[in-house]
Amino acid sequence: MIEPPPVVELKDVAKRFGHRPPVLAGITLSAQAGDFISLIGPSGCGKSTLLRLIADLSPVSQGQLLVGGRPPAQATGELAFVFQEPTLLPWLTLRHNVEVLLRLRQLPANQRRARVDEALSLVRLEAFATQYPRQLSGGQKMRASLARALTLEPALLLLDEPFGALDEMTRDHLNEELLAIRERQRWTAFFVTHSVAEAVFLSTRIVIMAANPGRIAHEIPIDLPYPRTLETRLSPAYQKQVANISRLLRSVETTSPVS
Repeated sequence: MIEPPPVVELKDVAKRFGHRPPVLAGITLSAQAGDFISLIGPSGCGKSTLLRLIADLSPVSQGQLLVGGRPPAQATGELAFVFQEPTLLPWLTLRHNVEVLLRLRQLPANQRRARVDEALSLVRLEAFATQYPRQLSGGQKMRASLARALTLEPALLLLDEPFGALDEMTRDHLNEELLAIRERQRWTAFFVTHSVAEAVFLSTRIVIMAANPGRIAHEIPIDLPYPRTLETRLSPAYQKQVANISRLLRSVETTSPVS
Protein backbone atom coordinates (compact mmCIF):
# COMPACT_ATOMS: atom_id res chain seq x y z
CA MET A 1 0.00 0.00 0.00
CA ILE A 2 1.37 3.41 -0.99
CA GLU A 3 1.58 5.81 1.92
CA PRO A 4 0.17 9.30 1.35
CA PRO A 5 2.70 12.12 1.12
CA PRO A 6 3.24 14.41 4.11
CA VAL A 7 0.64 17.14 4.45
CA VAL A 8 3.51 19.65 4.38
CA GLU A 9 7.12 18.99 3.43
CA LEU A 10 9.93 21.56 3.37
CA LYS A 11 13.45 20.69 2.24
CA ASP A 12 16.26 23.23 2.70
CA VAL A 13 13.84 26.13 2.22
CA ALA A 14 15.15 29.70 2.26
CA LYS A 15 13.40 33.04 1.87
CA ARG A 16 14.94 36.34 0.86
CA PHE A 17 13.40 39.71 0.14
CA GLY A 18 15.40 41.41 -2.58
CA HIS A 19 19.16 41.47 -1.98
CA ARG A 20 18.89 41.51 1.80
CA PRO A 21 20.15 38.63 3.98
CA PRO A 22 17.78 35.64 4.13
CA VAL A 23 14.82 35.79 6.49
CA LEU A 24 14.70 31.98 6.54
CA ALA A 25 17.48 29.52 5.75
CA GLY A 26 17.85 25.75 5.73
CA ILE A 27 14.28 24.98 6.81
CA THR A 28 13.66 21.23 6.63
CA LEU A 29 10.42 20.10 8.23
CA SER A 30 7.49 17.80 7.55
CA ALA A 31 3.98 17.43 8.95
CA GLN A 32 1.91 14.27 8.79
CA ALA A 33 -1.88 14.11 8.84
CA GLY A 34 -3.20 15.05 12.27
CA ASP A 35 -0.06 16.83 13.45
CA PHE A 36 -0.45 20.03 15.45
CA ILE A 37 2.85 21.86 15.12
CA SER A 38 3.51 25.06 17.03
CA LEU A 39 6.22 27.46 15.86
CA ILE A 40 7.80 29.48 18.64
CA GLY A 41 10.87 31.69 18.76
CA PRO A 42 12.10 35.26 19.17
CA SER A 43 10.44 38.08 17.25
CA GLY A 44 11.78 38.36 13.73
CA CYS A 45 12.79 34.70 13.37
CA GLY A 46 10.41 34.16 10.44
CA LYS A 47 7.54 32.21 12.00
CA SER A 48 4.84 34.15 10.18
CA THR A 49 6.88 34.20 6.98
CA LEU A 50 7.04 30.41 7.09
CA LEU A 51 3.25 30.21 7.31
CA ARG A 52 2.93 32.55 4.35
CA LEU A 53 5.21 30.33 2.27
CA ILE A 54 3.08 27.28 3.05
CA ALA A 55 -0.06 29.23 2.14
CA ASP A 56 1.47 30.35 -1.19
CA LEU A 57 1.17 33.98 -0.12
CA SER A 58 4.88 34.40 -0.84
CA PRO A 59 7.25 32.28 -2.98
CA VAL A 60 10.23 30.36 -1.63
CA SER A 61 13.63 31.66 -2.70
CA GLN A 62 15.39 28.31 -2.47
CA GLY A 63 14.61 24.68 -1.69
CA GLN A 64 11.45 22.62 -2.07
CA LEU A 65 8.06 23.13 -0.45
CA LEU A 66 5.19 20.71 -1.07
CA VAL A 67 1.66 20.67 0.35
CA GLY A 68 0.03 17.28 -0.01
CA GLY A 69 2.80 16.30 -2.42
CA ARG A 70 2.14 19.26 -4.72
CA PRO A 71 3.44 22.81 -5.10
CA PRO A 72 1.57 25.20 -2.75
CA ALA A 73 -0.13 26.97 -5.67
CA GLN A 74 -1.92 23.72 -6.51
CA ALA A 75 -3.08 23.09 -2.95
CA THR A 76 -4.55 26.41 -1.81
CA GLY A 77 -8.06 24.96 -1.94
CA GLU A 78 -7.13 22.51 0.81
CA LEU A 79 -5.94 24.99 3.42
CA ALA A 80 -7.26 27.91 5.43
CA PHE A 81 -5.42 30.75 7.19
CA VAL A 82 -6.39 32.42 10.48
CA PHE A 83 -4.54 35.72 10.87
CA GLN A 84 -3.51 37.66 13.97
CA GLU A 85 -6.41 40.08 13.52
CA PRO A 86 -9.98 38.88 12.91
CA THR A 87 -10.33 41.14 9.82
CA LEU A 88 -14.13 41.12 9.93
CA LEU A 89 -15.99 43.44 7.57
CA PRO A 90 -17.79 45.98 9.78
CA TRP A 91 -20.80 46.39 7.46
CA LEU A 92 -21.60 42.66 7.44
CA THR A 93 -23.30 40.62 10.14
CA LEU A 94 -21.37 37.83 11.80
CA ARG A 95 -23.12 35.25 9.62
CA HIS A 96 -22.29 37.07 6.41
CA ASN A 97 -18.68 37.54 7.53
CA VAL A 98 -18.36 33.81 8.09
CA GLU A 99 -19.95 33.15 4.69
CA VAL A 100 -17.83 35.54 2.65
CA LEU A 101 -15.13 33.08 1.52
CA LEU A 102 -17.79 30.65 0.32
CA ARG A 103 -19.36 33.40 -1.78
CA LEU A 104 -15.97 34.11 -3.33
CA ARG A 105 -15.74 30.44 -4.24
CA GLN A 106 -19.26 30.64 -5.69
CA LEU A 107 -20.72 27.76 -3.70
CA PRO A 108 -24.48 27.27 -4.08
CA ALA A 109 -26.63 28.95 -1.43
CA ASN A 110 -27.73 25.70 0.22
CA GLN A 111 -24.11 24.55 0.65
CA ARG A 112 -23.10 27.94 2.04
CA ARG A 113 -25.95 27.84 4.54
CA ALA A 114 -25.07 24.34 5.75
CA ARG A 115 -21.36 25.08 6.14
CA VAL A 116 -21.95 28.37 7.95
CA ASP A 117 -24.46 26.73 10.30
CA GLU A 118 -21.95 24.01 11.15
CA ALA A 119 -19.06 26.46 11.63
CA LEU A 120 -21.09 28.75 13.90
CA SER A 121 -22.12 25.73 15.93
CA LEU A 122 -18.53 24.53 16.27
CA VAL A 123 -17.39 27.89 17.69
CA ARG A 124 -20.59 28.38 19.72
CA LEU A 125 -21.68 31.61 18.03
CA GLU A 126 -25.10 30.60 16.68
CA ALA A 127 -26.85 33.09 18.97
CA PHE A 128 -24.74 35.97 17.62
CA ALA A 129 -25.26 35.35 13.89
CA THR A 130 -27.10 38.63 13.30
CA GLN A 131 -24.71 40.78 15.35
CA TYR A 132 -22.20 43.14 13.75
CA PRO A 133 -18.46 43.08 14.58
CA ARG A 134 -18.72 46.20 16.75
CA GLN A 135 -21.13 44.29 19.00
CA LEU A 136 -18.73 41.38 19.60
CA SER A 137 -16.01 40.87 22.19
CA GLY A 138 -12.42 40.18 21.18
CA GLY A 139 -12.86 36.47 21.85
CA GLN A 140 -16.05 36.34 19.80
CA LYS A 141 -14.33 38.07 16.88
CA MET A 142 -11.54 35.48 16.90
CA ARG A 143 -14.12 32.69 17.07
CA ALA A 144 -15.77 34.26 14.01
CA SER A 145 -12.43 34.37 12.18
CA LEU A 146 -11.87 30.70 13.00
CA ALA A 147 -15.41 29.83 11.87
CA ARG A 148 -14.80 31.57 8.54
CA ALA A 149 -11.70 29.42 8.00
CA LEU A 150 -13.53 26.24 8.99
CA THR A 151 -16.22 26.79 6.35
CA LEU A 152 -13.57 25.91 3.77
CA GLU A 153 -13.34 22.41 5.29
CA PRO A 154 -9.53 22.53 5.19
CA ALA A 155 -7.15 19.61 5.47
CA LEU A 156 -4.52 22.09 6.69
CA LEU A 157 -5.15 25.00 9.05
CA LEU A 158 -2.55 27.75 9.44
CA LEU A 159 -2.95 29.98 12.50
CA ASP A 160 -0.75 33.05 13.02
CA GLU A 161 -0.99 34.06 16.70
CA PRO A 162 -4.80 34.11 16.61
CA PHE A 163 -5.19 34.43 20.38
CA GLY A 164 -2.17 36.61 21.15
CA ALA A 165 -4.16 39.78 21.91
CA LEU A 166 -6.66 38.08 24.24
CA ASP A 167 -6.58 37.85 28.01
CA GLU A 168 -5.25 34.63 29.52
CA MET A 169 -8.61 33.22 30.58
CA THR A 170 -10.19 33.76 27.16
CA ARG A 171 -7.13 32.35 25.43
CA ASP A 172 -7.20 29.21 27.59
CA HIS A 173 -10.88 28.64 26.78
CA LEU A 174 -10.26 29.11 23.06
CA ASN A 175 -7.32 26.69 23.18
CA GLU A 176 -9.63 24.03 24.59
CA GLU A 177 -12.31 24.79 22.01
CA LEU A 178 -9.77 24.66 19.19
CA LEU A 179 -8.65 21.17 20.24
CA ALA A 180 -12.26 20.02 20.54
CA ILE A 181 -12.90 21.18 16.94
CA ARG A 182 -9.70 19.48 15.78
CA GLU A 183 -10.88 16.23 17.36
CA ARG A 184 -14.04 16.40 15.25
CA GLN A 185 -12.53 17.61 11.98
CA ARG A 186 -9.03 16.06 12.10
CA TRP A 187 -7.18 18.77 10.19
CA THR A 188 -3.42 19.26 10.43
CA ALA A 189 -2.28 22.55 11.96
CA PHE A 190 0.65 24.94 12.03
CA PHE A 191 0.26 27.44 14.88
CA VAL A 192 2.44 30.49 15.58
CA THR A 193 2.61 31.68 19.17
CA HIS A 194 4.88 33.48 21.64
CA SER A 195 3.36 31.56 24.57
CA VAL A 196 5.23 28.44 25.68
CA ALA A 197 2.28 27.33 27.81
CA GLU A 198 -0.09 27.64 24.85
CA ALA A 199 2.27 25.75 22.54
CA VAL A 200 2.67 22.85 24.97
CA PHE A 201 -1.07 22.64 25.61
CA LEU A 202 -2.01 22.50 21.93
CA SER A 203 0.75 20.67 20.15
CA THR A 204 1.86 17.24 19.10
CA ARG A 205 5.23 18.85 18.30
CA ILE A 206 6.91 22.18 18.98
CA VAL A 207 9.44 23.74 16.61
CA ILE A 208 11.71 26.30 18.26
CA MET A 209 13.18 28.75 15.78
CA ALA A 210 16.25 30.95 16.04
CA ALA A 211 16.75 34.27 14.29
CA ASN A 212 19.17 35.95 11.87
CA PRO A 213 18.54 34.00 9.74
CA GLY A 214 15.35 32.25 10.78
CA ARG A 215 16.10 28.55 11.19
CA ILE A 216 14.99 25.53 13.17
CA ALA A 217 16.91 25.14 16.42
CA HIS A 218 14.92 22.35 18.10
CA GLU A 219 12.00 20.02 17.42
CA ILE A 220 10.35 18.60 20.53
CA PRO A 221 7.53 16.03 20.54
CA ILE A 222 4.79 16.67 23.10
CA ASP A 223 3.52 13.32 24.32
CA LEU A 224 0.74 14.53 26.61
CA PRO A 225 -2.47 12.58 25.94
CA TYR A 226 -5.53 14.13 24.31
CA PRO A 227 -8.09 15.42 25.14
CA ARG A 228 -6.28 18.17 27.03
CA THR A 229 -8.14 20.03 29.74
CA LEU A 230 -7.57 22.16 32.82
CA GLU A 231 -6.28 19.00 34.51
CA THR A 232 -3.60 18.82 31.82
CA ARG A 233 -2.39 22.31 32.72
CA LEU A 234 -2.16 21.31 36.39
CA SER A 235 -0.29 18.06 35.76
CA PRO A 236 3.42 17.67 36.58
CA ALA A 237 4.07 16.29 33.07
CA TYR A 238 2.68 19.46 31.45
CA GLN A 239 4.58 21.76 33.78
CA LYS A 240 7.79 19.83 33.13
CA GLN A 241 7.31 20.28 29.38
CA VAL A 242 6.68 24.01 29.80
CA ALA A 243 9.87 24.34 31.85
CA ASN A 244 11.90 22.35 29.31
CA ILE A 245 10.66 24.36 26.32
CA SER A 246 11.22 27.61 28.22
CA ARG A 247 14.85 26.68 28.88
CA LEU A 248 15.43 25.75 25.24
CA LEU A 249 13.79 28.96 24.05
CA ARG A 250 15.91 31.05 26.41
CA SER A 251 19.08 29.36 25.13
CA VAL A 252 18.06 30.15 21.54
CA GLU A 253 17.31 33.78 22.38
CA THR A 254 20.69 34.28 24.05
CA THR A 255 22.74 32.60 21.31
CA SER A 256 21.06 33.98 18.16
CA PRO A 257 23.38 36.40 16.33
CA VAL A 258 22.30 40.03 16.23
CA SER A 259 21.77 41.53 12.77
